[in-house]
Amino acid sequence: MRLHKSNRRPAAAAVEFAVLLPFLMFVGVIATDWARLLHYTITIEACARNGALYAADQETVAKSPYANVTEAALAEAPYLNAVATVTSTYTTESPGTAVVTVKVEMPFQTITNFPGVPSSQTLTRSVQMRVAPLMTN
Repeated sequence: MRLHKSNRRPAAAAVEFAVLLPFLMFVGVIATDWARLLHYTITIEACARNGALYAADQETVAKSPYANVTEAALAEAPYLNAVATVTSTYTTESPGTAVVTVKVEMPFQTITNFPGVPSSQTLTRSVQMRVAPLMTN
């Protein structure tokens, strides 16, 4: 059976699309925010890990091109330099055993501004590593 031109309803498809478009746009913006949040969370986790690796190996510190823990932590993510805060602390667990903790914080602003969706939050990740003892020859 063949459809005649009079049986087609192109206007119905346009109306359905117009009704669904706001919902599709909302879902797209929310998905974009979640993707951005995931990206920045993974990035600051990697920054904290890089900073802890730098601070934990005292022999590498002397040979490293980085001036401090902050430079080492943010080396892989230069676009975070203006907004991320890096702090590092050394603690002693027992005689001869030290631990370094590197914490990276970054403010995150969402694209959406809907009720129930937080528009601003601080992303925080910290990594703790034992400091390698110095090798003596």
